[in-house]
Amino acid sequence: MANKNTLDAIRKNIEKHLGKKIVLRANKGRKKIVVKEGIIENTYPSIFVVKIDDEYNNTTRVSYSYSDVLTSTVRLEVKPIEGKRQIISGMPN
Repeated sequence: MANKNTLDAIRKNIEKHLGKKIVLRANKGRKKIVVKEGIIENTYPSIFVVKIDDEYNNTTRVSYSYSDVLTSTVRLEVKPIEGKRQIISGMPN
């Protein structure tokens, strides 16, 4: 079972990537997976916020909990700058 230290480690890992572009894969249930590109905008004690711009220049913000990352309901992949991609997950690196 996950403890507070595990969720804190996920939060700190996400905080390291504030302002960076990511690819967000979210499992919405019933075999529906949403894939969006966005920027990690902010982190809070229980949630983090991702700003998503679509092809019509509409901006939306979505929030997820750190337990969503831990349970792989949400998967974040930092967009590569120099060919090195990094996946943020609930598992220790």
